[in-house]
Amino acid sequence: MFDVKEIRKEFPILNRKVNGKDLVYFDNGASTQKNISVIKSLEKYYTNENANVHRGVHFLSGLATDKFEETRSVITDFIGAEHTHEIIFTKGTTDSINLVANGLKKILNPGDEIIISEMEHHSNIVPWQICCEFTGAILKVIPITEDGELNIDEFESLINNKTKLVAITHVSNSLGTINPIKKIIDISHGYGSKVLIDGAQAASHIPIDVRKLNVDYYCFSAHKLYGPTGVGVLYGKEDLLNKLPVYQGGGEMIKDVSFKKTTYANLPHKFEAGTPNIAGVVAFKSAIEFITKVGLENITLHQDNLLKYATSEINKIEGVKIFGVSNNKSSIISFNIQDIHPYDIGLILDKMGVAIRTGHHCTQPLMEKYQIPGTARISMAIYNTMDEIDICINAIKKAKLMLS
Repeated sequence: MFDVKEIRKEFPILNRKVNGKDLVYFDNGASTQKNISVIKSLEKYYTNENANVHRGVHFLSGLATDKFEETRSVITDFIGAEHTHEIIFTKGTTDSINLVANGLKKILNPGDEIIISEMEHHSNIVPWQICCEFTGAILKVIPITEDGELNIDEFESLINNKTKLVAITHVSNSLGTINPIKKIIDISHGYGSKVLIDGAQAASHIPIDVRKLNVDYYCFSAHKLYGPTGVGVLYGKEDLLNKLPVYQGGGEMIKDVSFKKTTYANLPHKFEAGTPNIAGVVAFKSAIEFITKVGLENITLHQDNLLKYATSEINKIEGVKIFGVSNNKSSIISFNIQDIHPYDIGLILDKMGVAIRTGHHCTQPLMEKYQIPGTARISMAIYNTMDEIDICINAIKKAKLMLS
């Protein structure tokens, strides 16, 4: 049974007060809170297991290495990958995307094409702009509809045999739109193009099976799955990762070094230069085990119910406009209220103990599309409740009354 009251007990920060009010945390799209098992894993690592990985014959080094690699195995199962060495640890989704973009800088030729979309996070725009500037490749952009959905007809008119990569978000961090990535992957592969999916907003909401999707690269971050900050994952098909040039040079990613020539380690170490965030990786295992125990299907159902109720209540507020009204959405609501700047709404809500996100959400081209400076964004997670939505809605109404 899914019991949100019991789940909330596992997140200590939810007991704190902000400005004298019980914390209501609706900024999960930016980062989720951490449950007690993750916190204890971090503490346990630093108090009982701390050593560098892959580099020592002593007991603690072997223990830390085992713990580190256990997380890689858990992630392999979590996303349905075939091999553990197809899982690369990075600093986050941004770092994962940059790893691929840096490799393609040395592979693409002038006139090759990359396709992204109008709803992408800056992390899935800027690396490809840099890549195109460096190589002479051409960047194309799929437009979105007024409802916040990808225009698939336009996508099919943009893609051709020159397209070498399609890089698309699985779930929009601003709109909540869940994109039809399987269809996009199948269309792209029909033209010989590879596909990278930014799964930062999806991995904690939607079951991922990279083999069923037949996706070439899939990226996500631990801190959006109730895990630590500073840890990310790049999944890549084995043959593609082997073809990509190294990302960074240094320790760990080498096989042999001399002043004449250096040879590189096999996957996954080829892309994991230097000492990683060992404690974060070890604790990430606890986060995934927590999600698995609760069940992604249960999490999705709970968050869908929250989304439905919150959308209904927000729409009752006069002058409100929600951006992103696709029938296929994750638990994100971006909205504005007529003649009120979103920053002012967020500031007043904070005084009432309600944490939301305001601004352009690192999607400035999307804001330009809608001709707005930004939005107020509510993003819901496993520990949020209907009562918290009521508190948030009442706070929005008070803010509207004060600012009108």
